[in-house]
Amino acid sequence: MTLKTDLLETSFALICDRETDFTNYFYSNLFKDYPEVKPLFSDAQMDEQAKKLFDSLVLVVNNLTKPDTLTSALKGLGAKHVQYGVLPEHYPKVGGNLLKTMAVVLEDQWTDEYAVAWTEAYSAITEIMLDGCNYPPEVLNLET
Repeated sequence: MTLKTDLLETSFALICDRETDFTNYFYSNLFKDYPEVKPLFSDAQMDEQAKKLFDSLVLVVNNLTKPDTLTSALKGLGAKHVQYGVLPEHYPKVGGNLLKTMAVVLEDQWTDEYAVAWTEAYSAITEIMLDGCNYPPEVLNLET
């Protein structure tokens, strides 16, 4: 799959001006829609967690044209998330929330093209992050 780099970069540039709104909405909505994930953040300082989330998105967007760097970073991030208790079934929840957050924050600037580009990108990100994990094969079956 070829990512739509231009659309990802353009849309994320719009979001960068609204980092605090983005991260505040992301987490408040995530915990509202998926209260079962809240315990995963029980030890987190949420202001630091928000910064980590945004920094991860910056890392992704800044390395879209550097697949080796991006793959290595995402595999490491996937392995780290296992230590936090993140399971494969959490990825679609986070991905859906990520797109919902982008749409809310960008309002009328959010387009169908941006949605498709980020859906494809998040799918690739998920695949790479899960590839960095040591889950048994039955845990990786997201179809259940």
